[in-house]
Amino acid sequence: MSTASSEIAPETHPSRRKYGREDVMAIAERCRSWERWGAEDELGAANTVTAERIAIAARLVDSGKAFSLAIPLDRNGPQHAHTMRCNPQHVMLRSGIDVIANAPAGSLSMASTDDAVYMPLQAGTQWDALCHVFFDGHTYNGRGPETVSSNGASHASITNIKDRALGRGVLLDLPRHQGRAHLDPGEAIQADDLEACASGQGVEIGSGDFVIVRTGHMERCRAGGSWADYAGGPAPGLGVSAAEFLCQRDVAAVATDTWGAEVLPFETADLRFPVHIILLVNAGIYIGEMWDLSALAEDCACDGRYAFFLCAAPITVSGSVGSPINPIAVK
Repeated sequence: MSTASSEIAPETHPSRRKYGREDVMAIAERCRSWERWGAEDELGAANTVTAERIAIAARLVDSGKAFSLAIPLDRNGPQHAHTMRCNPQHVMLRSGIDVIANAPAGSLSMASTDDAVYMPLQAGTQWDALCHVFFDGHTYNGRGPETVSSNGASHASITNIKDRALGRGVLLDLPRHQGRAHLDPGEAIQADDLEACASGQGVEIGSGDFVIVRTGHMERCRAGGSWADYAGGPAPGLGVSAAEFLCQRDVAAVATDTWGAEVLPFETADLRFPVHIILLVNAGIYIGEMWDLSALAEDCACDGRYAFFLCAAPITVSGSVGSPINPIAVK
C-alpha cells in the first residue's frame, strides 16, 4: 500500500484499481448467497451467527474492559445539507424548568422530565439493512423494491438481527499496521491490505465474524476541528477486491469509521456503490458505518489482542431499513 500524501487527488490515488460494471457483476455473482438459506430467507449472513459461535465469542472476555464504538447523537454530528439526512434533533417535552414552574410552593411530590428526538435512522453510528440497497430492481434474495413501502420494509428489515448482531468482533487497524496516522481520502483498501493487516496482528477472520476496519478518517476529521465533507466526501474505504475477500471468509458483517464504508470516489466510473452491491444485495453481508474506533484501537495496540466480544443490536423500529446503534466491544 502506498504511503502517498493526502495531497494526491482522491480519484488518482495509487491504491485504486479500475473496475467496470461487468467486473463488479462477475464478482457479485461469485459472492451471491441468494437461497443459500432458502428462498424465503431474510437474515442473509446473519445466519452464520449461531448460538455456538456466540458462546465461543463470549469466552474472549477476560478483563471485562468495555468500549462504546458510537459517536454522540446530537446536532453536532456529521450530517450536512448535501445529504438527505440531518443530524438528530433532541427536544425536551418536559424539562426541569417545567417541574419548577408547575410545582406547588413547598411541594415534595414526584415530578418527571421527558424528551423526544427526531432523526434519520442512519444519521450516526449505524447498520444498513439488507433492504437498504437495490440494484437492477432487486435486493438480497431477489426481492423487489415493492417490498419497501411508505410503511417500511415488509422483508429483511434491520430488526431481523435484533438477536443476531453479536459475536466475535475483529479489528483490522490498517493505518497503525502501516505505521501511519490515517489512510488518505480516496485510498482504496484492497484484499491484500486486509490479509496483510490480519496476519500482522496475528488474527484470523472466519465465518460469522464481525470485521471492523479502521481507516483513521474519523480522527483525521476531528483533528481538523470540523466534520467538513466527512459525510459523502472523498474518503478511504473498502475497495472492490476487499469486498470479495470478506465474502470468501463468510463474515456476518463489516463496519468502518467512515460515512460510507467503501472508498469514495468509487473505483467504478459507471457504477455507484459497488461494494454495497456486492455485500448487501448479493452476499447478504451487513454494513456498519460511522463507528468510533479510536479507544478500542489504542487498547488493541497495547495488549496485542484484536479479537473481542461484540454486541451491536439495532433498535426495533418495525420495518426499518437501517438503525442507530451503540456497539460495545468487550475484552
